[in-house]
Amino acid sequence: MSAPPSEAPARSIGVIRVLTSEDPAAVATHGTAIEERYGLPTVSRCIPDQPYGIHDDESETRAEPKIVALARELAEAGAQALIISCAADPALQETRRAVGVPVIGAGSAAAAVALGLGRRVGVLGIRDEAPPAVRALLGDRFTASARPHGVHRTTDLLAPEGPEAVLEAAAGLVASGADTLLLACTGLNTIGIRPLLERRLGVPVVDPVLAAGLLASYAYGD
Repeated sequence: MSAPPSEAPARSIGVIRVLTSEDPAAVATHGTAIEERYGLPTVSRCIPDQPYGIHDDESETRAEPKIVALARELAEAGAQALIISCAADPALQETRRAVGVPVIGAGSAAAAVALGLGRRVGVLGIRDEAPPAVRALLGDRFTASARPHGVHRTTDLLAPEGPEAVLEAAAGLVASGADTLLLACTGLNTIGIRPLLERRLGVPVVDPVLAAGLLASYAYGD
């Protein structure tokens, strides 16, 4: 189970959540997914005062110094690697300069995995445009991006109509020619949508949290 730094197992993977929550189980969701998939010990913390996470340029700018500060805390507490659990990769380069451990951005991790799976990658997120880091890495493999109807921030995915809106947008990307889907919001991991999309649409779906965990497994020493 994910824990605060003072209770973290030695040599853990630090998971930085950009959605503020007072619920420890909610904060630990992405770390728990990584633990279950890869057997890596994690410690999860969220940045303060961002109840809707990162959903536009203004919220990303506000989050960046908080991410760097939290990364320093986790590294000082003994984290062996850090994951910024946001597909926009906010403050990724600044965080890498600030700490002496590997730092993985969920968006670029997802793009790297998607490149290994398909030739035409559709990007599904909560903004009208694909995150710049994701788009840059995909290059000419990028096919199109889509935002589910009615979804403008990660908390909208938790609405009863959220999963159906995600499925509809994903189906549109596949209809436009995508042979692989990239989930460009880590909140899509929170609602557990990937297995449903793969069953209904018949294409690989890259979860950014699991992609980041995969890369973290290479940074995690024996």
